[in-house]
Amino acid sequence: MTEATSQSQDVTPPDSTVLRTGGLSWLFPRRGALAVAVLVPLLLVLIALAVLASSTGMSVSQTLSGLLGTGDAGTVMIVRDFRLPRIFVGLMVGAALGIAGCLTQTLAGNRLATPDLVGVNEGATAAVVASAAGSATGMVGDWWLGPLGAVAAAVLVVLCAGGAGAAGYRVLVVGIGVSTFIGAVSDLIMSRENDNTAGGVFLWAVGSLNGRDWNVGTPLLFALLFLVPLSLAAGHCLQLLRFDDDMAASLGVDLRWVRAAALALAVALAGTAVGVGGPIAFVALAAPILAQRLAGPTRVPVLGSALTGAALIAAADALGRVVAPVELPVGVVTSVLGGPFLLWVLFRPDRTTGKA
Repeated sequence: MTEATSQSQDVTPPDSTVLRTGGLSWLFPRRGALAVAVLVPLLLVLIALAVLASSTGMSVSQTLSGLLGTGDAGTVMIVRDFRLPRIFVGLMVGAALGIAGCLTQTLAGNRLATPDLVGVNEGATAAVVASAAGSATGMVGDWWLGPLGAVAAAVLVVLCAGGAGAAGYRVLVVGIGVSTFIGAVSDLIMSRENDNTAGGVFLWAVGSLNGRDWNVGTPLLFALLFLVPLSLAAGHCLQLLRFDDDMAASLGVDLRWVRAAALALAVALAGTAVGVGGPIAFVALAAPILAQRLAGPTRVPVLGSALTGAALIAAADALGRVVAPVELPVGVVTSVLGGPFLLWVLFRPDRTTGKA
């Protein structure tokens, strides 16, 4: 009995604890739980700052009175009807992008792999461009056109790559080519449109939460309630893909099914997020990397990536409202901050592989 217990302890990861109840046991990730315990309060602080941040010069006391419903009608409308829905939609968009990036990076075994490499951004943009083509007002179409375009582009990538069960790097390489082609077609269409149409699509294409309300937030919430649990289950299976294919298969993993499911979930999450908020740059790249640093190299940090992505969007949106005389779209802020972050990633070794 002592020898068996010793062997069990030897194979337990150093950052985990084995919890047992009856005949069942569970490997509790101590470091991952600590990371979540740090991210949740940080996210609450960022939400509070996002509520208080104002591009209209509204004071803290006015914001609080609007939040509590004791201020004038205009203040209450700005805070409750415009700002709060926008913040919570942004949180959901960030969470979706974070999870999608986590699944894609794990699937490809590359920290620089993001959902836009499989055509998500370009496919969504092409759908929006098609919806706005010929419009005299420059208004883009409904938000759900983005996810449809993203799914269509991803299906094209998968077919060209030889199936959803193909190796992750192959899907990504084909995705780069397909994305470039779709982007070129979208640019060609936009070059023939009037200034109003091009300007309307551009505002969406840089990534913006302006005007997003509960009409968009409610279906997005239901989508996440369905997709997030599936992503958590997929993340558990993806942990075994960090071994080579033969080892993962010997442990009972259906490689083709797991890869196909993870890719489908990443496309669905990223496509929905892009359809709602536009192709917000770098969140899908940065959130999983930061979450991995916090949770350690032995786990696929799906939940941590969701919290980190939500925190990044909340911080960028709040910063965009106060950093300049005019409000900056959240996608512009993340693009500015994403360049230095990308350099940091390139010059630091990957702790999961030991490579730069």
